[in-house]
Amino acid sequence: MPPIPLLICDDSNLARKQLLRALPTDWDTTITQAANGRQALAAVREGKGNVMLLDLTMPDMDGYQVLAALREQGLPCKVIVVSGDVQDQALRRVRELGALAFIKKPAEPEELRRVLLKAGLLEKTTSAALRPATESNFHIGFIDALREAVNVAMGQAAAMLAKVLGVFIQLPVPNVNLLEVSELHMVLTDVQSGQPSTAICQGFIGGGIAGEAMLIFHDCDIADLARLMNRSALDYSDLEMLLDLSSVIIGACLSGLAQQLDVMFSQSHPHILGNHAAIDDLIAVGKHRWKKTLTVEISYALEGHCIHFDLLLLFTEDSVQLLRDKLDYLMN
Repeated sequence: MPPIPLLICDDSNLARKQLLRALPTDWDTTITQAANGRQALAAVREGKGNVMLLDLTMPDMDGYQVLAALREQGLPCKVIVVSGDVQDQALRRVRELGALAFIKKPAEPEELRRVLLKAGLLEKTTSAALRPATESNFHIGFIDALREAVNVAMGQAAAMLAKVLGVFIQLPVPNVNLLEVSELHMVLTDVQSGQPSTAICQGFIGGGIAGEAMLIFHDCDIADLARLMNRSALDYSDLEMLLDLSSVIIGACLSGLAQQLDVMFSQSHPHILGNHAAIDDLIAVGKHRWKKTLTVEISYALEGHCIHFDLLLLFTEDSVQLLRDKLDYLMN
Protein backbone atom coordinates (compact mmCIF):
# COMPACT_ATOMS: atom_id res chain seq x y z
CA MET A 1 0.00 0.00 0.00
CA PRO A 2 1.22 3.55 -0.70
CA PRO A 3 2.18 5.80 2.26
CA ILE A 4 -0.67 7.67 3.97
CA PRO A 5 -0.62 11.45 3.34
CA LEU A 6 -0.43 12.86 6.88
CA LEU A 7 -0.98 16.54 7.66
CA ILE A 8 0.09 18.12 10.95
CA CYS A 9 -1.63 21.46 11.56
CA ASP A 10 -0.54 23.64 14.48
CA ASP A 11 0.61 27.26 14.67
CA SER A 12 3.39 26.30 17.11
CA ASN A 13 6.72 25.01 15.80
CA LEU A 14 7.24 23.26 19.12
CA ALA A 15 3.89 21.50 19.01
CA ARG A 16 4.55 20.23 15.49
CA LYS A 17 8.00 19.01 16.52
CA GLN A 18 6.54 17.18 19.51
CA LEU A 19 3.99 15.47 17.27
CA LEU A 20 6.67 14.47 14.76
CA ARG A 21 8.62 12.84 17.57
CA ALA A 22 5.51 11.05 18.84
CA LEU A 23 4.60 9.43 15.51
CA PRO A 24 4.92 5.62 15.40
CA THR A 25 8.05 4.66 13.49
CA ASP A 26 6.16 1.80 11.83
CA TRP A 27 3.50 4.10 10.38
CA ASP A 28 4.13 4.55 6.66
CA THR A 29 3.30 8.17 5.90
CA THR A 30 4.29 11.17 3.85
CA ILE A 31 4.19 14.22 6.10
CA THR A 32 3.07 17.78 5.34
CA GLN A 33 2.98 20.56 7.92
CA ALA A 34 0.62 23.53 8.12
CA ALA A 35 0.97 26.53 10.43
CA ASN A 36 -2.70 27.56 10.24
CA GLY A 37 -6.12 26.37 9.20
CA ARG A 38 -6.09 27.91 5.74
CA GLN A 39 -2.82 26.19 4.88
CA ALA A 40 -4.29 22.93 6.14
CA LEU A 41 -7.37 23.16 3.95
CA ALA A 42 -5.22 23.96 0.91
CA ALA A 43 -3.05 20.91 1.63
CA VAL A 44 -6.11 18.66 1.94
CA ARG A 45 -7.39 19.89 -1.42
CA GLU A 46 -4.02 19.00 -2.93
CA GLY A 47 -4.29 15.45 -1.59
CA LYS A 48 -1.65 15.94 1.12
CA GLY A 49 -3.92 15.30 4.08
CA ASN A 50 -5.92 12.06 4.10
CA VAL A 51 -5.26 12.10 7.86
CA MET A 52 -4.82 15.27 9.90
CA LEU A 53 -3.52 15.92 13.42
CA LEU A 54 -5.22 19.24 14.20
CA ASP A 55 -4.78 21.88 16.90
CA LEU A 56 -7.79 23.94 18.03
CA THR A 57 -6.36 27.25 19.27
CA MET A 58 -4.86 28.99 16.23
CA PRO A 59 -5.02 32.54 14.85
CA ASP A 60 -7.02 33.49 11.76
CA MET A 61 -8.76 30.09 11.38
CA ASP A 62 -9.02 27.82 14.39
CA GLY A 63 -9.47 24.07 14.53
CA TYR A 64 -13.24 24.23 14.93
CA GLN A 65 -13.48 26.25 11.72
CA VAL A 66 -11.24 23.76 9.92
CA LEU A 67 -13.47 20.86 10.95
CA ALA A 68 -16.57 22.78 9.87
CA ALA A 69 -14.99 23.66 6.51
CA LEU A 70 -13.97 20.04 5.87
CA ARG A 71 -17.58 18.98 6.41
CA GLU A 72 -19.13 21.81 4.39
CA GLN A 73 -16.78 21.29 1.44
CA GLY A 74 -16.96 17.50 1.55
CA LEU A 75 -13.19 17.13 1.78
CA PRO A 76 -12.06 13.56 2.54
CA CYS A 77 -9.87 13.83 5.63
CA LYS A 78 -9.83 11.87 8.88
CA VAL A 79 -9.06 14.22 11.77
CA ILE A 80 -7.60 13.59 15.20
CA VAL A 81 -7.60 16.72 17.36
CA VAL A 82 -4.49 17.33 19.48
CA SER A 83 -5.14 20.30 21.75
CA GLY A 84 -4.49 21.89 25.12
CA ASP A 85 -8.16 22.96 25.36
CA VAL A 86 -9.49 20.12 27.53
CA GLN A 87 -12.91 21.54 28.32
CA ASP A 88 -15.62 18.86 28.26
CA GLN A 89 -17.56 20.95 25.76
CA ALA A 90 -14.50 21.21 23.49
CA LEU A 91 -14.34 17.41 23.31
CA ARG A 92 -18.06 17.21 22.51
CA ARG A 93 -17.85 19.88 19.84
CA VAL A 94 -14.99 18.32 17.91
CA ARG A 95 -16.79 14.97 17.95
CA GLU A 96 -19.96 16.62 16.61
CA LEU A 97 -17.89 18.25 13.86
CA GLY A 98 -16.56 14.88 12.74
CA ALA A 99 -13.23 14.40 14.53
CA LEU A 100 -12.32 10.76 15.12
CA ALA A 101 -10.64 11.35 18.47
CA PHE A 102 -9.17 13.90 20.87
CA ILE A 103 -5.68 13.77 22.38
CA LYS A 104 -4.51 16.11 25.13
CA LYS A 105 -1.33 18.10 24.53
CA PRO A 106 1.48 17.24 24.65
CA ALA A 107 0.70 13.99 22.84
CA GLU A 108 2.39 10.94 24.32
CA PRO A 109 3.67 8.38 21.76
CA GLU A 110 1.79 5.52 23.45
CA GLU A 111 -1.49 7.47 23.50
CA LEU A 112 -1.12 8.53 19.87
CA ARG A 113 -0.41 4.94 18.83
CA ARG A 114 -3.43 3.65 20.77
CA VAL A 115 -5.73 6.22 19.13
CA LEU A 116 -4.40 5.46 15.64
CA LEU A 117 -4.92 1.73 16.17
CA LYS A 118 -8.46 2.26 17.45
CA ALA A 119 -9.28 4.49 14.47
CA GLY A 120 -8.01 1.84 12.06
CA LEU A 121 -5.27 4.10 10.75
CA LEU A 122 -2.38 1.95 11.93
CA GLU A 123 -2.01 -1.80 11.63
CA LYS A 124 -0.70 -3.90 14.50
CA THR A 125 2.76 -5.06 13.50
CA THR A 126 5.90 -6.50 15.01
CA SER A 127 8.00 -5.87 11.93
CA ALA A 128 11.02 -3.58 11.84
CA ALA A 129 10.43 0.14 11.70
CA LEU A 130 9.63 1.49 8.26
CA ARG A 131 11.50 4.69 8.93
CA PRO A 132 13.50 6.35 11.69
CA ALA A 133 11.79 8.71 14.09
CA THR A 134 10.88 11.89 12.23
CA GLU A 135 12.73 15.09 13.08
CA SER A 136 11.94 18.63 12.03
CA ASN A 137 14.49 20.97 10.54
CA PHE A 138 13.02 24.26 11.74
CA HIS A 139 14.32 26.38 14.60
CA ILE A 140 12.22 26.64 17.74
CA GLY A 141 12.70 29.90 19.61
CA PHE A 142 12.24 30.54 23.30
CA ILE A 143 9.10 32.66 22.84
CA ASP A 144 7.43 29.97 20.71
CA ALA A 145 8.30 27.29 23.26
CA LEU A 146 6.94 29.34 26.17
CA ARG A 147 3.80 30.26 24.22
CA GLU A 148 3.06 26.58 23.61
CA ALA A 149 3.65 25.70 27.27
CA VAL A 150 1.28 28.50 28.30
CA ASN A 151 -1.24 27.33 25.70
CA VAL A 152 -1.42 23.95 27.43
CA ALA A 153 -1.61 25.56 30.90
CA MET A 154 -4.37 28.01 30.00
CA GLY A 155 -6.42 25.15 28.55
CA GLN A 156 -6.32 23.40 31.92
CA ALA A 157 -7.39 26.62 33.64
CA ALA A 158 -10.25 27.07 31.17
CA ALA A 159 -11.51 23.55 31.85
CA MET A 160 -11.76 24.27 35.57
CA LEU A 161 -13.34 27.67 35.01
CA ALA A 162 -15.91 26.18 32.60
CA LYS A 163 -17.04 23.78 35.33
CA VAL A 164 -17.34 26.59 37.88
CA LEU A 165 -19.33 28.93 35.61
CA GLY A 166 -21.15 26.35 33.45
CA VAL A 167 -20.14 28.04 30.18
CA PHE A 168 -17.73 27.44 27.32
CA ILE A 169 -14.52 29.45 27.57
CA GLN A 170 -13.16 30.85 24.32
CA LEU A 171 -9.38 30.62 24.29
CA PRO A 172 -6.97 32.92 22.45
CA VAL A 173 -3.43 32.40 21.28
CA PRO A 174 -1.43 33.79 24.24
CA ASN A 175 0.79 36.82 23.68
CA VAL A 176 4.36 36.45 24.96
CA ASN A 177 6.75 39.42 24.94
CA LEU A 178 9.86 40.69 26.70
CA LEU A 179 8.90 44.24 27.63
CA GLU A 180 10.41 47.30 29.20
CA VAL A 181 8.44 48.53 32.20
CA SER A 182 7.10 51.47 30.17
CA GLU A 183 5.83 49.03 27.52
CA LEU A 184 4.17 46.93 30.21
CA HIS A 185 2.34 50.04 31.36
CA MET A 186 0.94 50.44 27.83
CA VAL A 187 -0.17 46.78 27.76
CA LEU A 188 -2.04 47.20 31.04
CA THR A 189 -3.66 50.40 29.84
CA ASP A 190 -4.78 48.64 26.66
CA VAL A 191 -6.15 45.69 28.65
CA GLN A 192 -8.27 48.05 30.74
CA SER A 193 -9.67 49.68 27.58
CA GLY A 194 -10.49 52.80 29.53
CA GLN A 195 -13.04 50.91 31.65
CA PRO A 196 -13.05 50.83 35.45
CA SER A 197 -11.43 47.55 36.44
CA THR A 198 -10.65 45.40 39.44
CA ALA A 199 -7.24 43.76 39.43
CA ILE A 200 -6.10 40.88 41.63
CA CYS A 201 -2.42 40.07 41.99
CA GLN A 202 -0.69 36.95 43.30
CA GLY A 203 3.05 36.34 43.52
CA PHE A 204 4.66 33.00 42.71
CA ILE A 205 8.11 31.45 42.92
CA GLY A 206 9.61 28.04 42.25
CA GLY A 207 12.91 26.64 41.01
CA GLY A 208 14.33 30.17 41.00
CA ILE A 209 11.56 31.33 38.63
CA ALA A 210 9.55 34.17 40.12
CA GLY A 211 6.89 36.61 39.11
CA GLU A 212 3.37 37.85 39.64
CA ALA A 213 0.07 36.77 38.17
CA MET A 214 -2.40 39.58 37.59
CA LEU A 215 -6.06 38.99 36.77
CA ILE A 216 -8.01 42.01 35.52
CA PHE A 217 -11.83 42.09 35.56
CA HIS A 218 -13.88 44.87 34.00
CA ASP A 219 -16.21 46.23 36.67
CA CYS A 220 -19.16 46.22 34.24
CA ASP A 221 -18.89 42.40 33.99
CA ILE A 222 -18.94 41.64 37.71
CA ALA A 223 -22.74 41.51 38.09
CA ASP A 224 -22.99 39.05 35.18
CA LEU A 225 -20.26 36.90 36.73
CA ALA A 226 -22.20 36.86 40.01
CA ARG A 227 -25.31 35.60 38.18
CA LEU A 228 -23.30 32.83 36.50
CA MET A 229 -22.01 31.73 39.89
CA ASN A 230 -25.57 31.80 41.28
CA ARG A 231 -24.40 34.02 44.08
CA SER A 232 -27.16 34.41 46.63
CA ALA A 233 -25.52 34.89 50.00
CA LEU A 234 -25.65 38.53 51.04
CA ASP A 235 -22.36 38.23 52.90
CA TYR A 236 -20.51 36.97 49.79
CA SER A 237 -19.14 40.20 48.36
CA ASP A 238 -17.97 40.99 44.83
CA LEU A 239 -14.36 41.04 45.98
CA GLU A 240 -14.67 37.66 47.68
CA MET A 241 -16.18 36.22 44.51
CA LEU A 242 -13.38 37.63 42.36
CA LEU A 243 -10.75 36.32 44.77
CA ASP A 244 -12.30 32.85 44.53
CA LEU A 245 -12.36 32.99 40.73
CA SER A 246 -8.79 34.23 40.69
CA SER A 247 -7.67 31.32 42.86
CA VAL A 248 -9.18 28.89 40.35
CA ILE A 249 -7.79 30.57 37.23
CA ILE A 250 -4.33 31.54 38.48
CA GLY A 251 -3.83 28.32 40.43
CA ALA A 252 -4.79 26.06 37.52
CA CYS A 253 -2.68 27.99 35.01
CA LEU A 254 0.41 28.03 37.22
CA SER A 255 -0.07 24.35 38.03
CA GLY A 256 -0.23 23.45 34.33
CA LEU A 257 2.87 25.50 33.61
CA ALA A 258 4.75 24.04 36.59
CA GLN A 259 4.08 20.48 35.42
CA GLN A 260 5.70 21.19 32.07
CA LEU A 261 8.65 23.07 33.56
CA ASP A 262 9.16 20.38 36.23
CA VAL A 263 9.02 22.90 39.08
CA MET A 264 6.66 23.54 41.98
CA PHE A 265 5.38 27.08 42.40
CA SER A 266 4.62 28.50 45.83
CA GLN A 267 1.97 31.20 45.67
CA SER A 268 1.44 34.17 47.95
CA HIS A 269 -2.00 35.21 49.15
CA PRO A 270 -3.86 37.14 46.44
CA HIS A 271 -4.51 40.81 47.05
CA ILE A 272 -6.68 43.47 45.45
CA LEU A 273 -4.98 46.12 43.36
CA GLY A 274 -8.17 48.00 42.58
CA ASN A 275 -8.50 50.55 39.81
CA HIS A 276 -6.13 52.00 37.21
CA ALA A 277 -4.35 54.19 39.73
CA ALA A 278 -3.39 51.09 41.71
CA ILE A 279 -1.96 49.50 38.57
CA ASP A 280 0.14 52.62 38.07
CA ASP A 281 1.43 52.09 41.60
CA LEU A 282 2.39 48.50 40.73
CA ILE A 283 4.36 49.65 37.70
CA ALA A 284 6.11 52.27 39.81
CA VAL A 285 7.21 49.56 42.24
CA GLY A 286 8.24 47.33 39.35
CA LYS A 287 10.65 49.93 38.05
CA HIS A 288 12.85 49.28 41.07
CA ARG A 289 12.78 45.48 40.62
CA TRP A 290 12.68 44.89 36.87
CA LYS A 291 14.53 46.37 33.95
CA LYS A 292 12.60 44.12 31.61
CA THR A 293 9.59 41.92 32.23
CA LEU A 294 8.69 38.72 30.41
CA THR A 295 4.96 39.17 29.98
CA VAL A 296 2.37 36.54 29.06
CA GLU A 297 -1.11 37.87 28.26
CA ILE A 298 -4.16 35.59 28.07
CA SER A 299 -7.61 37.00 27.30
CA TYR A 300 -10.45 34.72 28.34
CA ALA A 301 -13.94 35.26 26.91
CA LEU A 302 -17.19 33.56 27.92
CA GLU A 303 -19.23 32.32 24.99
CA GLY A 304 -22.74 33.74 24.87
CA HIS A 305 -21.89 36.49 27.34
CA CYS A 306 -20.28 39.91 26.96
CA ILE A 307 -17.75 38.98 29.61
CA HIS A 308 -14.00 38.76 29.28
CA PHE A 309 -11.05 39.10 31.60
CA ASP A 310 -7.32 39.14 31.18
CA LEU A 311 -4.65 37.09 32.92
CA LEU A 312 -1.09 38.40 32.83
CA LEU A 313 1.92 36.43 34.03
CA LEU A 314 4.80 38.79 34.75
CA PHE A 315 8.15 37.04 35.15
CA THR A 316 11.15 38.83 36.63
CA GLU A 317 14.10 39.51 34.36
CA ASP A 318 16.26 37.12 36.39
CA SER A 319 13.78 34.31 35.62
CA VAL A 320 14.20 34.47 31.85
CA GLN A 321 17.40 32.42 31.61
CA LEU A 322 16.02 29.82 34.03
CA LEU A 323 12.88 29.55 31.91
CA ARG A 324 15.07 29.12 28.82
CA ASP A 325 16.93 26.29 30.53
CA LYS A 326 13.72 24.58 31.61
CA LEU A 327 12.20 24.80 28.14
CA ASP A 328 15.36 23.66 26.41
CA TYR A 329 14.44 20.00 26.74
CA LEU A 330 11.15 20.71 25.01
CA MET A 331 12.89 22.52 22.17
CA ASN A 332 15.62 19.91 21.72
